[in-house]
Amino acid sequence: MRSVITYTASRILIFAVAYGVIFLLGARGALGLILAFLVSGLVSYVLLSEQRDSISAAIVEWRRRRRSLADRLSEGAAKEDDEDARPPR
Repeated sequence: MRSVITYTASRILIFAVAYGVIFLLGARGALGLILAFLVSGLVSYVLLSEQRDSISAAIVEWRRRRRSLADRLSEGAAKEDDEDARPPR
């Protein structure tokens, strides 16, 4: 979770800096926002690749743990169903 917060904060900071520079260069309004979005996207693609990889690894791990929990719950439910299907003694 920490990697997601760090990456998001970094993206926002890069966007703010890009917008500030573009604003000072004279592009204002929608044009300034669009240019800042494009510039910050390119800059973050280069500078934040390590953080993106960290987020990706965290998501893969989370999905793996979540899937294993779902598998365990399914196995337990199937076991209960098998026990319920047995004739009473």
